[in-house]
Amino acid sequence: METIVRVDGKDVPLNEFVSRILAGTISGAVTSLRGVGEDWNRIEIEVRRA
Repeated sequence: METIVRVDGKDVPLNEFVSRILAGTISGAVTSLRGVGEDWNRIEIEVRRA
């Protein structure tokens, strides 16, 4: 899996450990949701500060 993190439009470099932790955590959480299969191709998450 490839993990990309952007903050305010700028890519944040990730080492392999952090990339694997984020990818595993996010994909595990999302695939456990009803209606999301194991065969997903891309997950996008956007977090905005209010």
